[in-house]
Amino acid sequence: MRDCGSIQIGRRSAVEAPRAAPMHIVLFGAGHVGHALVRLLGNLPCVVQWVDERDELFPDETPANVQVEATDSPDAVVDAAPPGAWFLVMTHNHALDFSLALRIMRRRDFAYFGMIGSKTKRVKFERRLLERGVELERLEQMTCPIGIAGIVDKAPAAIAVAVCAELLQVRGRR
Repeated sequence: MRDCGSIQIGRRSAVEAPRAAPMHIVLFGAGHVGHALVRLLGNLPCVVQWVDERDELFPDETPANVQVEATDSPDAVVDAAPPGAWFLVMTHNHALDFSLALRIMRRRDFAYFGMIGSKTKRVKFERRLLERGVELERLEQMTCPIGIAGIVDKAPAAIAVAVCAELLQVRGRR
């Protein structure tokens, strides 16, 4: 191995490219898709706050980078999330999804906001968000439906793969 100033030529270099900070993902929903997604996210450079009102749905063990948060006030978790958080909303309840969406959209500092659902759900939520003062141009920051295009399988594992792929694509563009 040769020394070329502060950089060594060979198998390892003394100067490495800086690594981006791990994504702080706030995942709302401990249903089947949430479980499948946590299994995948457990292998990625991220911290996951896994939030649901239904404590009994969380598994006894989770990956080391996953923090379970059983709470009766998931809206407060949105407010407490750090700047640059990545929000994923996939709860069992459309009213809760909307409440979380409104709270997330009122923040101006999130890195990503994705919500499970259909194009019809998106249209309904957009109308309601506009009625509550969310600016039209901000609605572009809400990804719904989530997951990369082309994966149409509705199995929880397939949805989880599509969502993880989308998160990695978005992160790669930053």
